[in-house]
Amino acid sequence: MAIKYGRPIEAKIETKTRFVPVEAEAKPTITPAAALDLTCRPRRNRRAEWARRMVRENVLTTDDLIWPLFIVDGHQTRAPVDSMPGVERLSVDQAVREAVRARELAIPCLALFPYTDPQLRDEDGREALNPDNLVCRAIRAIKQEVPDLGILCDVALDPYTSHGHDGLLRDGEIVNDDTVAVLVRQALVEAEAGCDIIAPSDMMDGRIGAIRKALDAAGYIDVQIMAYAAKYASAFYGPFRDAVGSSATLTGDKRTYQMDPANSDEALREVELDLAEGADMVMVKPGMPYLDIVRRVKDTFGRPTFAYQVSGEYAMLMAAAGHGWLDGDRAMMESLIAFKRAGADGMLSYFAPTVAAKLRRDAGLGS
Repeated sequence: MAIKYGRPIEAKIETKTRFVPVEAEAKPTITPAAALDLTCRPRRNRRAEWARRMVRENVLTTDDLIWPLFIVDGHQTRAPVDSMPGVERLSVDQAVREAVRARELAIPCLALFPYTDPQLRDEDGREALNPDNLVCRAIRAIKQEVPDLGILCDVALDPYTSHGHDGLLRDGEIVNDDTVAVLVRQALVEAEAGCDIIAPSDMMDGRIGAIRKALDAAGYIDVQIMAYAAKYASAFYGPFRDAVGSSATLTGDKRTYQMDPANSDEALREVELDLAEGADMVMVKPGMPYLDIVRRVKDTFGRPTFAYQVSGEYAMLMAAAGHGWLDGDRAMMESLIAFKRAGADGMLSYFAPTVAAKLRRDAGLGS
C-alpha cells in the first residue's frame, strides 16, 4: 500500500492494453515483363479510330434501311403506339411528310402497314381488295410527292380480318389455296396503286409463284417480290399487333402456318421454294433472335437477304434505354451492325430515321 499525502491508496493496476504497431503489409511490386516474342499482335489494328475504320469488315449505311410506317384514317393525325415508344400511327398526309423526311435522310424505301377501322374488318378481309383502302391511298399520295422513294407493301390479311389471322378461316382452320387466291388479288391492287415491292408475309404455300404469275400477266413485270420466306411463330410480334389493331382480334395462334422457332433446316427449304417461285429478295423474321438463320440463308443462296428487326426487339431496346439500363444509341447501332455481320443486305427497322440522322451527323452532313 502506498501513502500519499498521509492517506493510504491502493496501487493502480495497469489495465490499458499496449498496442504494438504492425508494419503495413507491403504491396507486391509489378516489374515490367520481358517483351513477348509475338509476330502477330491483333491489337495494332485497333489502336486508333482511323485504323479501326480502315479494317472494319461491315459498315452500316442509310442504303441498308427500310422504314416501316403505320397508316391510320384521319387528317393531321399522329397517334402514339403505347408499346412502341417513338412510333406513331400516321394519317396519309403525315405519312407523306415522313416520306419527304425519308428522302432527305437518304432512306431508300418505306414499308406501309395499315391500322384498319374495326368496322371495315370482316371474316374474309375484303377491305384488302379495296383499291381505295388506306394502303393504296398512302401509296398514291407518297408517289405523287416523292416518286423516287421505294414503297414496300405487306401482303397478308391480318390487318383486315375480324379474327386477326393472315388467311381465310374456315371451320377453325386457315385454308391455304383459297387464301392464296385472295392474296393474289391484294397484290394486284397494291401494284396498281404504285407499290414497288410486294412483300407476302402470310406464309401460305405457293403464294409467291401465284403472285409472280399474276403480276407478270397484268403487266407488272418490274414489280419486285420480297418474300417473308422464313417467318417464325414468334412472341416478338406483340407491339406490331397493337399497332395494326390485330392483337385484340386474334383468335388462337399462327403456328399452323408460321414456322417453329426450333427449326433451321426448314428455313432453307422455305427460302429455296420462294426463290424458285420467283422471289427477288427474301426476308428472315424476326431478326436478332434468328441471326443464325440469316447467316445460313445468305451462305446457302447468295441472294438479296433482309431481316426484320421486329416490334418486340425495338420495344425491348427502347424500354431498357428508357430506364437507363442501356446506352440507347450504342445499343441501337450495335443491333443493326449485327444484321450486317450475319449477312443481311438490309433491315426493316423502326430505328431507321434515328439511325439515318445519326449516320448523317457522324458524316458531317447534318440531320
